[in-house]
Amino acid sequence: MKGYKTSVLLILMLLGSISVFSQKIQWISIQELEEAQALDERKVLIDVYTDWCGWCKKMDASTFTDPKIVSYLTENYHCVKLDGEDKDVIRFKERDFKFVKSGRRGYNELPHDLLRGRMSYPTLVFLDENLDILQEFRGYRVAKDLLPIVKFFGEDIFKDQDWTEYINAAKGEK
Repeated sequence: MKGYKTSVLLILMLLGSISVFSQKIQWISIQELEEAQALDERKVLIDVYTDWCGWCKKMDASTFTDPKIVSYLTENYHCVKLDGEDKDVIRFKERDFKFVKSGRRGYNELPHDLLRGRMSYPTLVFLDENLDILQEFRGYRVAKDLLPIVKFFGEDIFKDQDWTEYINAAKGEK
């Protein structure tokens, strides 16, 4: 009987650890954001990507699967995936954003506006609870570099401390 209890306990522990490590970010579309925000006001992280972007895929596979990142974002943010080249009309904040044929690929007006016309992938855009832009960060980020950024906005540190002070203090804590 003792061996049976030990086996059951080991199986339960294994299943519990699998559920912790298999937790994923619940990405929503930009169209779902306003409804989600009406139910639960949070900061917003928008991952502006494209299907062809290798760094975007790497970030999805590594940074956005890191348990600390997943846990923090899940608890504190609405997380949105936004294709920079979406050909559909996107309705956001009572405005329609359309696809613009330009260059080889074109772009959608919403990511173009969010990125202030500087189309670069991946780019992370942080919004406040009113869906106003706080800041955008261009380029690939590893989890250890992204965590201080999401905390800076998620915990409203930006209201009392500038970025340089904050990041220097964070480096001093390591």
